[in-house]
Amino acid sequence: MAEYLNDQQAGGSVSGSSPDSNRHTVAEYLGTIRKHIVTLIVTFVLVVVAACVFTAMSPVKYSTTTKLFATYDSSSSSLNSAEQNSANSYIMSQIKSYPTLTTTQAVLQPVIEELHLNQTVNGLAGQITASNPTSTAFVNITVTSGNPKQAAEIANATAASLSNVVEKSLYTSGSQSAIKLSIVQPAQQPTVPSSPNWKFNVAAGVLAGLVVGVFMTLVKDKLSKTIQNEGEINEYIDAPIIGRVVEDPLLEDSKPVVVNEPGSSLAEDFRRIRTSLAFMAPVEGTNCRLLVITSAGPSEGKTTTSVNVAAALAENGAKVLLVDADLRHPSVANKLDIDGSAGLAHVLSGQASVKDVVQRYWRPNLHIMPAGPKPPNASTLLNSVIMTELLNNALQKYDYVIIDTAPMVVANDAVIFVRRGGALVMVCRRDKALKNDLEDIRQELDTLDQSVSGVIFNCAKENKKIGTVYGNYYYLSEQDEKKKKKNRFFKK
Repeated sequence: MAEYLNDQQAGGSVSGSSPDSNRHTVAEYLGTIRKHIVTLIVTFVLVVVAACVFTAMSPVKYSTTTKLFATYDSSSSSLNSAEQNSANSYIMSQIKSYPTLTTTQAVLQPVIEELHLNQTVNGLAGQITASNPTSTAFVNITVTSGNPKQAAEIANATAASLSNVVEKSLYTSGSQSAIKLSIVQPAQQPTVPSSPNWKFNVAAGVLAGLVVGVFMTLVKDKLSKTIQNEGEINEYIDAPIIGRVVEDPLLEDSKPVVVNEPGSSLAEDFRRIRTSLAFMAPVEGTNCRLLVITSAGPSEGKTTTSVNVAAALAENGAKVLLVDADLRHPSVANKLDIDGSAGLAHVLSGQASVKDVVQRYWRPNLHIMPAGPKPPNASTLLNSVIMTELLNNALQKYDYVIIDTAPMVVANDAVIFVRRGGALVMVCRRDKALKNDLEDIRQELDTLDQSVSGVIFNCAKENKKIGTVYGNYYYLSEQDEKKKKKNRFFKK
């Protein structure tokens, strides 16, 4: 088994994702949006505000339209059927070019001179939109301007100029044209601005805000390399969340929280974890539960979690042994501020017995076995016969044996103890646990036919709703009690 584990450690896990990892359901997308709901809201608000600001800063403009109708002007008082059809065809073929003719110099220069406009032909053409509705003899001329009165004047003057050009100079110089353009609906001075369109722009801003917001949440989730909440963990590790520990300065203390602040809400977090662990099955043939605590990478709080869980279990009267099996980076002794000069490394190398290195801590039923000095052959020692015998004896004497092992990305020592019947507990720290590491660990455990029994989410954000509704329900810590008594004294 040692050779197999060493080969797995040296070879590493296969990178890449499983075929199913690229398949996303609507529920998964909704879950992603829910995880980054703040990003969605902020993006949505910014886009809508930008649309409103753009609309408010846009110049106010007015639009009005003149309608002209084309007829065939013949010297004959009446036309037969064939001539009428020919005239209609002629009008329909010619009128298609009139919208373009409207914006030429021949039509607009007289308008500029008549109205004394301080504009060029191109400038005036930019304010005019001419169209010929399909299959009709109408020409519609729409003028947009910041001055409503001027918009109507330009529209009517342009219509008159177009009619004059078509009738007198477009086809025959000095003689009457066969086509006549009559103004059938003069432009009226508009009373309501045509732009900016507040309703349209705000509606477009709302729609764009939703689309851009959803897009930003998906991009943020894709670019995020670390776990941000417990919901993300289950995308990589198929195991229940058996506890969440909020970020708190008390975790940095040298004493476990249930020892230092037994009445704090943080201590209750570890008691909840204790309850969850009590439901895990004991090792076959014993009444002892073997808890193997590890993490994906370093600095995720596995040792802090181990010592606090051990204290919480001992508080309930259980006989607990905490073993620092992270021989590559021992930290239990330093965390509890106890002597770590002798420990597991000495026992496994035959330099000391178990009773020489096990220390009592806080209560008679809580025993600690430090790691001792760093050995050069950690993997060999942990796979030794002595380690197996040590573990078998501990399982007969204690209710709980807690093994604090190396992070999985460093070594897969945890598998050694899980194969003995232990429950693998993974500590994942918010904004620290890497998604790629969790994916690699999942694949490695699948290869070894092992699984994670439970996950503890560390440094979770405090649930403000729970804190508001149930904040007064927690027992007060000793410091809180002293403050409360002090305040009562001064009130008197």
